[in-house]
Amino acid sequence: MNRRKLLAWLGSGSVGAVVAGSAATSGKKTGNRYYKGPVSDHFDGEVFFNPKGVPPRSLGDLLKWQFWETRAKWPASFPSPHPQARPVARVDGGGLRVTMIGHASLLVQIAGLNILTDPVWSERCSPFSFVGPRRVNPPGIAFENLPRIDLVLLSHNHYDHMDMATLAQLREAHDPVVMTPLGNDTIVKGSIPGMKIVTGDWGDQVSFGPAMIHFEPAHHWSARGMGDRRMALWAAFVVDTPAGRIYHVGDTGFHQGINYRAAAEKHGGFRFAILPIGAYEPRWFMEAQHQNPEEAVKGMLLSNSAFAAGHHWGTFQLTNEAIEEPRERLLAALDAEGLSKDRFRPMQPGEVWDVPEEIGSVFSRAQGAQGT
Repeated sequence: MNRRKLLAWLGSGSVGAVVAGSAATSGKKTGNRYYKGPVSDHFDGEVFFNPKGVPPRSLGDLLKWQFWETRAKWPASFPSPHPQARPVARVDGGGLRVTMIGHASLLVQIAGLNILTDPVWSERCSPFSFVGPRRVNPPGIAFENLPRIDLVLLSHNHYDHMDMATLAQLREAHDPVVMTPLGNDTIVKGSIPGMKIVTGDWGDQVSFGPAMIHFEPAHHWSARGMGDRRMALWAAFVVDTPAGRIYHVGDTGFHQGINYRAAAEKHGGFRFAILPIGAYEPRWFMEAQHQNPEEAVKGMLLSNSAFAAGHHWGTFQLTNEAIEEPRERLLAALDAEGLSKDRFRPMQPGEVWDVPEEIGSVFSRAQGAQGT
Protein backbone atom coordinates (compact mmCIF):
# COMPACT_ATOMS: atom_id res chain seq x y z
CA MET A 1 0.00 0.00 0.00
CA ASN A 2 1.50 3.35 -1.06
CA ARG A 3 2.32 5.43 2.07
CA ARG A 4 1.05 8.68 0.56
CA LYS A 5 -2.21 7.09 -0.53
CA LEU A 6 -2.64 5.50 2.88
CA LEU A 7 -2.24 8.88 4.61
CA ALA A 8 -4.70 10.49 2.21
CA TRP A 9 -7.21 7.74 2.91
CA LEU A 10 -6.80 8.02 6.69
CA GLY A 11 -7.34 11.75 6.51
CA SER A 12 -10.35 11.75 4.23
CA GLY A 13 -12.84 13.17 6.70
CA SER A 14 -16.19 11.46 6.76
CA VAL A 15 -15.08 8.61 4.50
CA GLY A 16 -11.62 7.76 5.82
CA ALA A 17 -10.56 7.36 9.43
CA VAL A 18 -14.16 7.49 10.55
CA VAL A 19 -15.10 4.55 8.34
CA ALA A 20 -12.07 2.65 9.53
CA GLY A 21 -13.78 2.59 12.91
CA SER A 22 -16.03 -0.14 11.52
CA ALA A 23 -13.31 -2.70 12.17
CA ALA A 24 -13.25 -1.84 15.85
CA THR A 25 -17.01 -2.05 16.29
CA SER A 26 -17.66 -5.28 14.41
CA GLY A 27 -16.85 -7.50 17.36
CA LYS A 28 -17.64 -7.40 21.06
CA LYS A 29 -19.64 -4.46 22.33
CA THR A 30 -17.63 -2.08 24.48
CA GLY A 31 -20.24 0.48 25.57
CA ASN A 32 -21.12 3.87 24.19
CA ARG A 33 -18.58 6.51 25.16
CA TYR A 34 -20.80 9.46 24.18
CA TYR A 35 -24.38 8.69 25.17
CA LYS A 36 -26.38 6.56 27.57
CA GLY A 37 -30.15 6.46 27.30
CA PRO A 38 -33.23 4.31 26.79
CA VAL A 39 -33.68 1.99 23.84
CA SER A 40 -35.78 3.50 21.05
CA ASP A 41 -36.75 2.79 17.45
CA HIS A 42 -33.33 4.15 16.39
CA PHE A 43 -31.10 3.36 19.41
CA ASP A 44 -30.44 -0.21 20.54
CA GLY A 45 -28.85 0.76 23.86
CA GLU A 46 -25.38 0.66 22.29
CA VAL A 47 -25.47 2.49 18.96
CA PHE A 48 -27.86 4.52 16.81
CA PHE A 49 -29.25 3.20 13.53
CA ASN A 50 -31.58 4.12 10.67
CA PRO A 51 -34.96 2.36 11.06
CA LYS A 52 -35.56 0.05 8.09
CA GLY A 53 -32.36 1.47 6.66
CA VAL A 54 -29.07 0.36 5.21
CA PRO A 55 -26.01 0.62 7.48
CA PRO A 56 -22.76 2.20 6.28
CA ARG A 57 -20.45 -0.02 4.25
CA SER A 58 -17.78 -2.25 5.77
CA LEU A 59 -14.06 -1.61 6.00
CA GLY A 60 -13.54 -4.14 3.20
CA ASP A 61 -15.88 -2.17 0.94
CA LEU A 62 -14.04 1.03 1.82
CA LEU A 63 -10.73 -0.52 0.78
CA LYS A 64 -12.30 -1.77 -2.45
CA TRP A 65 -13.51 1.74 -3.24
CA GLN A 66 -10.29 3.52 -2.28
CA PHE A 67 -7.92 1.26 -4.17
CA TRP A 68 -9.93 -0.04 -7.14
CA GLU A 69 -12.13 2.90 -8.12
CA THR A 70 -10.99 5.94 -10.12
CA ARG A 71 -11.69 9.45 -8.87
CA ALA A 72 -12.18 12.44 -11.13
CA LYS A 73 -9.27 14.86 -10.75
CA TRP A 74 -10.29 18.10 -9.06
CA PRO A 75 -8.42 21.34 -9.70
CA ALA A 76 -6.17 22.61 -6.92
CA SER A 77 -8.16 25.85 -7.00
CA PHE A 78 -11.82 26.34 -7.93
CA PRO A 79 -12.56 30.04 -7.33
CA SER A 80 -16.15 31.05 -6.80
CA PRO A 81 -17.59 33.59 -9.23
CA HIS A 82 -18.92 35.45 -6.19
CA PRO A 83 -16.73 37.72 -4.07
CA GLN A 84 -16.51 37.14 -0.34
CA ALA A 85 -19.72 38.46 1.21
CA ARG A 86 -20.04 41.08 3.96
CA PRO A 87 -23.33 40.23 5.64
CA VAL A 88 -25.65 42.77 7.20
CA ALA A 89 -26.00 42.68 10.98
CA ARG A 90 -29.56 41.28 11.03
CA VAL A 91 -32.48 40.48 8.74
CA ASP A 92 -35.87 41.27 10.27
CA GLY A 93 -39.52 41.22 9.23
CA GLY A 94 -40.35 38.75 6.49
CA GLY A 95 -36.85 38.62 5.05
CA LEU A 96 -34.74 35.49 4.59
CA ARG A 97 -31.13 35.89 3.47
CA VAL A 98 -28.84 32.91 2.90
CA THR A 99 -25.10 33.20 2.27
CA MET A 100 -23.00 30.24 1.19
CA ILE A 101 -19.73 29.82 3.06
CA GLY A 102 -18.71 26.50 1.53
CA HIS A 103 -19.56 22.79 1.62
CA ALA A 104 -22.32 22.43 4.27
CA SER A 105 -21.63 25.77 5.96
CA LEU A 106 -24.21 28.49 5.36
CA LEU A 107 -25.24 31.66 7.15
CA VAL A 108 -29.02 31.88 7.49
CA GLN A 109 -30.49 35.23 8.55
CA ILE A 110 -34.18 35.19 9.43
CA ALA A 111 -36.49 36.70 12.07
CA GLY A 112 -33.61 38.67 13.56
CA LEU A 113 -31.53 35.52 14.10
CA ASN A 114 -28.10 34.70 12.67
CA ILE A 115 -27.70 30.93 12.26
CA LEU A 116 -24.73 28.92 11.01
CA THR A 117 -25.05 25.39 9.70
CA ASP A 118 -22.19 22.87 10.15
CA PRO A 119 -19.49 25.59 10.21
CA VAL A 120 -16.05 24.75 8.79
CA TRP A 121 -13.48 27.50 8.20
CA SER A 122 -10.46 25.19 8.44
CA GLU A 123 -8.21 24.47 5.47
CA ARG A 124 -8.86 20.72 5.73
CA CYS A 125 -11.76 18.56 6.90
CA SER A 126 -9.72 15.85 8.55
CA PRO A 127 -8.59 14.46 11.90
CA PHE A 128 -5.12 15.64 10.84
CA SER A 129 -3.87 19.14 10.04
CA PHE A 130 -1.37 17.94 7.43
CA VAL A 131 -3.39 15.53 5.28
CA GLY A 132 -6.96 15.00 4.16
CA PRO A 133 -9.41 16.84 1.89
CA ARG A 134 -8.25 20.40 1.37
CA ARG A 135 -10.60 23.22 0.41
CA VAL A 136 -10.27 24.45 -3.16
CA ASN A 137 -11.86 27.84 -2.49
CA PRO A 138 -11.79 30.17 0.50
CA PRO A 139 -14.83 30.53 2.76
CA GLY A 140 -17.53 32.73 1.24
CA ILE A 141 -17.43 34.96 4.33
CA ALA A 142 -14.17 35.84 6.04
CA PHE A 143 -14.49 34.76 9.67
CA GLU A 144 -13.87 38.28 10.94
CA ASN A 145 -16.74 39.58 8.79
CA LEU A 146 -19.39 37.35 10.34
CA PRO A 147 -22.27 39.13 12.04
CA ARG A 148 -22.98 38.18 15.64
CA ILE A 149 -23.83 34.47 15.53
CA ASP A 150 -26.70 33.36 17.76
CA LEU A 151 -27.12 29.71 16.89
CA VAL A 152 -25.11 26.88 15.33
CA LEU A 153 -26.93 23.84 13.91
CA LEU A 154 -24.52 20.90 14.04
CA SER A 155 -26.01 17.95 12.17
CA HIS A 156 -23.48 15.19 12.97
CA ASN A 157 -19.88 14.55 13.87
CA HIS A 158 -18.07 13.80 10.60
CA TYR A 159 -15.07 16.07 10.08
CA ASP A 160 -16.58 17.96 7.15
CA HIS A 161 -19.47 19.03 9.43
CA MET A 162 -18.02 19.16 12.95
CA ASP A 163 -14.79 21.17 12.91
CA MET A 164 -13.38 21.75 16.38
CA ALA A 165 -11.06 24.60 15.36
CA THR A 166 -13.98 26.56 13.91
CA LEU A 167 -16.24 25.82 16.88
CA ALA A 168 -13.52 27.05 19.23
CA GLN A 169 -13.22 30.27 17.22
CA LEU A 170 -16.96 30.76 17.38
CA ARG A 171 -16.98 30.15 21.13
CA GLU A 172 -14.31 32.81 21.61
CA ALA A 173 -15.74 35.43 19.22
CA HIS A 174 -19.52 34.91 19.42
CA ASP A 175 -20.38 32.46 22.23
CA PRO A 176 -23.35 31.01 20.31
CA VAL A 177 -25.68 28.21 21.33
CA VAL A 178 -24.89 24.95 19.54
CA MET A 179 -27.79 22.59 18.87
CA THR A 180 -26.80 19.05 17.96
CA PRO A 181 -28.16 15.49 18.20
CA LEU A 182 -27.58 13.19 21.16
CA GLY A 183 -24.00 12.32 22.08
CA ASN A 184 -22.27 15.06 20.12
CA ASP A 185 -22.22 17.30 23.19
CA THR A 186 -19.74 14.91 24.82
CA ILE A 187 -17.37 15.32 21.88
CA VAL A 188 -17.60 19.10 21.69
CA LYS A 189 -17.38 19.73 25.44
CA GLY A 190 -14.34 17.46 25.63
CA SER A 191 -12.48 19.85 23.34
CA ILE A 192 -14.17 23.19 24.04
CA PRO A 193 -15.09 23.68 27.72
CA GLY A 194 -17.80 26.26 28.25
CA MET A 195 -19.48 25.82 24.88
CA LYS A 196 -23.22 26.33 25.24
CA ILE A 197 -24.78 23.14 23.86
CA VAL A 198 -28.36 21.89 23.60
CA THR A 199 -28.88 18.30 22.48
CA GLY A 200 -31.97 16.63 21.13
CA ASP A 201 -33.34 13.34 19.87
CA TRP A 202 -35.38 12.91 16.71
CA GLY A 203 -38.79 14.42 17.38
CA ASP A 204 -37.58 16.83 20.07
CA GLN A 205 -38.17 20.56 19.81
CA VAL A 206 -36.44 23.49 21.50
CA SER A 207 -37.57 27.11 21.72
CA PHE A 208 -34.93 29.65 20.71
CA GLY A 209 -35.95 33.30 20.65
CA PRO A 210 -38.70 33.73 18.04
CA ALA A 211 -37.96 30.27 16.58
CA MET A 212 -38.79 26.69 17.39
CA ILE A 213 -36.03 24.24 16.45
CA HIS A 214 -37.11 20.67 15.64
CA PHE A 215 -34.74 17.68 15.48
CA GLU A 216 -35.80 15.45 12.59
CA PRO A 217 -34.55 12.13 11.13
CA ALA A 218 -31.91 11.87 8.42
CA HIS A 219 -30.54 8.68 6.88
CA HIS A 220 -26.86 8.80 7.73
CA TRP A 221 -24.33 7.69 10.39
CA SER A 222 -21.53 9.03 12.58
CA ALA A 223 -17.93 8.46 13.71
CA ARG A 224 -14.82 10.47 14.58
CA GLY A 225 -12.23 7.70 14.67
CA MET A 226 -11.54 4.13 15.66
CA GLY A 227 -14.26 2.44 17.65
CA ASP A 228 -16.98 5.11 17.93
CA ARG A 229 -19.11 4.30 14.90
CA ARG A 230 -22.77 5.37 15.37
CA MET A 231 -22.26 6.25 19.06
CA ALA A 232 -23.58 9.79 18.44
CA LEU A 233 -26.82 10.59 16.63
CA TRP A 234 -27.23 12.46 13.33
CA ALA A 235 -30.20 14.64 12.44
CA ALA A 236 -31.84 17.18 10.17
CA PHE A 237 -33.34 20.39 11.58
CA VAL A 238 -36.51 22.36 11.06
CA VAL A 239 -36.33 26.04 12.05
CA ASP A 240 -39.87 27.36 12.46
CA THR A 241 -40.01 31.17 12.59
CA PRO A 242 -42.57 33.96 12.03
CA ALA A 243 -40.90 34.49 8.62
CA GLY A 244 -41.32 30.87 7.54
CA ARG A 245 -39.98 27.36 8.07
CA ILE A 246 -36.50 26.20 7.03
CA TYR A 247 -35.50 22.56 6.58
CA HIS A 248 -31.76 21.92 6.93
CA VAL A 249 -30.36 18.50 6.01
CA GLY A 250 -26.63 18.09 6.54
CA ASP A 251 -26.11 14.62 5.03
CA THR A 252 -28.66 11.99 4.06
CA GLY A 253 -29.37 9.09 1.81
CA PHE A 254 -32.63 9.43 -0.10
CA HIS A 255 -34.05 6.28 1.53
CA GLN A 256 -37.16 6.11 -0.71
CA GLY A 257 -38.01 9.66 0.35
CA ILE A 258 -39.33 8.44 3.71
CA ASN A 259 -37.99 11.33 5.79
CA TYR A 260 -38.97 13.96 3.21
CA ARG A 261 -42.55 12.74 3.15
CA ALA A 262 -42.66 12.64 6.95
CA ALA A 263 -41.31 16.19 7.20
CA ALA A 264 -44.01 17.51 4.85
CA GLU A 265 -46.75 15.64 6.70
CA LYS A 266 -45.55 16.92 10.09
CA HIS A 267 -44.72 20.53 9.23
CA GLY A 268 -46.86 21.22 6.17
CA GLY A 269 -44.02 22.39 3.96
CA PHE A 270 -41.14 24.83 3.96
CA ARG A 271 -40.23 28.24 2.65
CA PHE A 272 -36.67 27.04 2.17
CA ALA A 273 -34.71 23.77 2.26
CA ILE A 274 -30.94 23.29 2.49
CA LEU A 275 -30.22 19.95 0.81
CA PRO A 276 -26.99 18.05 0.01
CA ILE A 277 -26.24 17.40 -3.65
CA GLY A 278 -22.64 16.11 -3.62
CA ALA A 279 -20.35 13.28 -2.44
CA TYR A 280 -22.48 10.56 -4.04
CA GLU A 281 -20.15 8.47 -6.24
CA PRO A 282 -19.66 5.55 -6.50
CA ARG A 283 -23.34 4.77 -5.97
CA TRP A 284 -22.74 1.19 -4.79
CA PHE A 285 -20.84 2.64 -1.82
CA MET A 286 -22.59 5.98 -1.21
CA GLU A 287 -26.24 5.52 -2.13
CA ALA A 288 -27.54 4.68 1.33
CA GLN A 289 -25.83 7.65 3.01
CA HIS A 290 -25.44 10.43 0.39
CA GLN A 291 -28.21 11.35 -2.03
CA ASN A 292 -27.43 12.49 -5.58
CA PRO A 293 -28.73 15.65 -7.31
CA GLU A 294 -31.72 13.91 -8.89
CA GLU A 295 -32.77 12.59 -5.49
CA ALA A 296 -32.29 16.05 -3.97
CA VAL A 297 -34.81 17.48 -6.44
CA LYS A 298 -37.27 14.74 -5.50
CA GLY A 299 -36.59 15.59 -1.86
CA MET A 300 -37.43 19.24 -2.44
CA LEU A 301 -40.75 18.24 -3.99
CA LEU A 302 -41.61 15.56 -1.45
CA SER A 303 -40.88 17.90 1.46
CA ASN A 304 -43.10 20.58 -0.09
CA SER A 305 -40.29 23.13 -0.14
CA ALA A 306 -40.85 26.30 -2.14
CA PHE A 307 -37.12 26.96 -2.63
CA ALA A 308 -33.91 25.07 -1.96
CA ALA A 309 -30.15 25.54 -1.82
CA GLY A 310 -27.82 22.75 -2.87
CA HIS A 311 -24.76 22.31 -0.65
CA HIS A 312 -22.04 19.71 0.06
CA TRP A 313 -20.29 20.17 -3.28
CA GLY A 314 -17.42 22.11 -4.87
CA THR A 315 -15.25 22.77 -1.78
CA PHE A 316 -13.80 19.47 -0.45
CA GLN A 317 -13.30 16.40 -2.62
CA LEU A 318 -14.64 13.47 -0.62
CA THR A 319 -15.74 11.10 -3.38
CA ASN A 320 -15.35 10.24 -7.06
CA GLU A 321 -17.48 12.69 -9.03
CA ALA A 322 -16.02 15.66 -10.92
CA ILE A 323 -16.14 19.02 -9.19
CA GLU A 324 -18.88 20.58 -11.34
CA GLU A 325 -20.93 17.43 -11.87
CA PRO A 326 -23.34 18.01 -8.94
CA ARG A 327 -24.33 21.43 -10.29
CA GLU A 328 -24.72 20.18 -13.85
CA ARG A 329 -26.84 17.21 -12.79
CA LEU A 330 -28.97 19.34 -10.48
CA LEU A 331 -29.80 21.79 -13.27
CA ALA A 332 -30.57 18.90 -15.64
CA ALA A 333 -32.85 17.30 -13.03
CA LEU A 334 -34.75 20.57 -12.62
CA ASP A 335 -35.23 20.73 -16.39
CA ALA A 336 -36.45 17.14 -16.44
CA GLU A 337 -39.06 17.98 -13.78
CA GLY A 338 -40.11 21.18 -15.57
CA LEU A 339 -38.95 23.31 -12.64
CA SER A 340 -37.42 26.77 -12.73
CA LYS A 341 -33.72 26.95 -11.89
CA ASP A 342 -34.65 29.76 -9.50
CA ARG A 343 -36.35 27.18 -7.27
CA PHE A 344 -33.20 25.21 -6.40
CA ARG A 345 -29.77 26.83 -6.57
CA PRO A 346 -26.44 24.97 -6.39
CA MET A 347 -24.90 27.67 -4.20
CA GLN A 348 -21.21 28.63 -4.31
CA PRO A 349 -19.04 30.40 -1.72
CA GLY A 350 -19.92 34.06 -1.33
CA GLU A 351 -23.28 33.69 -3.07
CA VAL A 352 -26.06 35.62 -1.34
CA TRP A 353 -29.73 34.76 -1.87
CA ASP A 354 -32.65 36.81 -0.64
CA VAL A 355 -35.17 33.99 -0.71
CA PRO A 356 -38.62 35.13 -1.85
CA GLU A 357 -41.71 34.79 0.24
CA GLU A 358 -43.36 31.39 -0.10
CA ILE A 359 -44.94 31.01 -3.53
CA GLY A 360 -47.99 29.21 -2.26
CA SER A 361 -48.39 25.51 -1.73
CA VAL A 362 -46.44 23.25 -4.04
CA PHE A 363 -47.80 20.19 -2.29
CA SER A 364 -49.65 18.99 -5.37
CA ARG A 365 -46.32 18.98 -7.23
CA ALA A 366 -44.73 17.10 -4.37
CA GLN A 367 -47.47 14.52 -4.40
CA GLY A 368 -46.77 13.97 -8.08
CA ALA A 369 -43.17 13.15 -7.23
CA GLN A 370 -44.12 10.50 -4.68
CA GLY A 371 -44.58 7.94 -7.39
CA THR A 372 -41.11 8.52 -8.80
